[in-house]
Amino acid sequence: MFSAGTSFLASCNCSELISNSKVGPSFSSLFDHSLRRCYRFPTGIGIRISGRLYGEPSGRSKAAKECHVARSSIQAISSVSKSGDSKATRLRNLLESPGIHLGPACFNALSAKLVERAGFDFGFTTGFGISAAQLGLPDTGLITYGEMVAMGQEIARAVSIPLIGDADNGYGNAMNVKRTVKGYIHSGYAGILLEDQVSPKACGHTRGVKVVSREEAVMRIQAAVDARTECGADIVVVARSDSRQAISFEESLWRSRAFADAGADVLFIDALASKEEMRSFCEVSPSVPKMANMLEGGGKTPILTPVELQDIGFKIVAYPLSLLAVSIGAMQGALAAIRSGCLPSPGSMPSFEEMKDILGFNVYYEEEERYALSTSHLSSQRGYSTSDNCDYGSSHNFQDDTEMISQRLQDEVVEVLTPEVSHSYNNGDSTGGSFSRMWSRKLRVKISGRDGFDKLDIRIPAAFLEGITNIVPALVGVNLKELLDNTCFDDGGKQLLDFKDTMGDRIQVFLE
Repeated sequence: MFSAGTSFLASCNCSELISNSKVGPSFSSLFDHSLRRCYRFPTGIGIRISGRLYGEPSGRSKAAKECHVARSSIQAISSVSKSGDSKATRLRNLLESPGIHLGPACFNALSAKLVERAGFDFGFTTGFGISAAQLGLPDTGLITYGEMVAMGQEIARAVSIPLIGDADNGYGNAMNVKRTVKGYIHSGYAGILLEDQVSPKACGHTRGVKVVSREEAVMRIQAAVDARTECGADIVVVARSDSRQAISFEESLWRSRAFADAGADVLFIDALASKEEMRSFCEVSPSVPKMANMLEGGGKTPILTPVELQDIGFKIVAYPLSLLAVSIGAMQGALAAIRSGCLPSPGSMPSFEEMKDILGFNVYYEEEERYALSTSHLSSQRGYSTSDNCDYGSSHNFQDDTEMISQRLQDEVVEVLTPEVSHSYNNGDSTGGSFSRMWSRKLRVKISGRDGFDKLDIRIPAAFLEGITNIVPALVGVNLKELLDNTCFDDGGKQLLDFKDTMGDRIQVFLE
């Protein structure tokens, strides 16, 4: 989280920012020099990142005072209580806390994790991003309610911070809106953003934006509030109007007032075209928080700093495309490097250890230790051993299994069936009956774990069947001789057995 001065000046190189902003040499380490552009802050203005202040203003100029206001207000996010409160309650506390609050938009569980790790106390999901990442398609109403609610469940479960879910136009009429709200509540969202576009919808700031009638638009918000009440939930309803682009600015103000009267918790007009329009919007229903949308890369709304947005009257700010856009750029750069026969530069991506930490490998390993079973206990249950000290799913684990099983094969005492012994099985038939043919065959015994990896794959001559149940206890009670007698003239490769033992491992026996 950062706080800055009253405005961003012209973009510049990182070296220019360090030399011109008087932030000191330690500040340079905070920037990834693989980024080509960044922003210059006015001389004498400090910024705070992760609680540390860089470039403390030397005087109390007007700009410095405004910077101080921004620091204190934006940092107020971290003071919101998280103990025991639902995500919706925490989001409401955030809306009631001082200052302006910044929320990047995520598009999958990983990007949501990164938002939380970066120190943000809330975020959004973006229909634009989810449609792009999951379907590879434009945000033009092609993605369905079912796909959005399923992805929302994965995203919301991945983080502890409250998220506002993009629900487009509610996917139908007022009754569809009620179902959508209930689905988003069940998914774990703290808030839901609903718009007044027709179906199929268009992406904001693009062509073809059309809205439903005033009456239907208000009924959608009323239906959302009713659905929340029926569920006994506290989800925050964010009411969005696209009528500024579809009809007029005056129409969007009328709809915002009506949405507030219908019970909306936050108001949002998309595609506001000037600072004057943004200020007029914030004067509507002053007791209801307002949301700003800073569409990166060239939308219709002016891009303003958090300080400017707070001064106008906004409470929360969405940054809808930053994560998706830089991800696309990074992947394109990596693919170009690989295609040219190179690897992406180390500075352009985290190390493997950092990636494992982000994804929770270390936390998983620590928790796994709590449920680890001793080798002797596993041996008594399964009849074959695993290594307790190996990482879950690693090939080393199964290699140890195979080595230990092979050792047991060497240690087992088995009865060797010689031709003389086999003669007695055939009642003295010197011509060689079915068992004499069976004696030359082999059995393949294969054991696969629940994760799909092979734990055992051995071939045993049919004459050495005694003692096999000591190696594979699951074969106790199976009359292998009878199976062989019935199939001794069959071609090799026939499957004799295929079942799962009590531990969930798959046991397969083949005739070769």
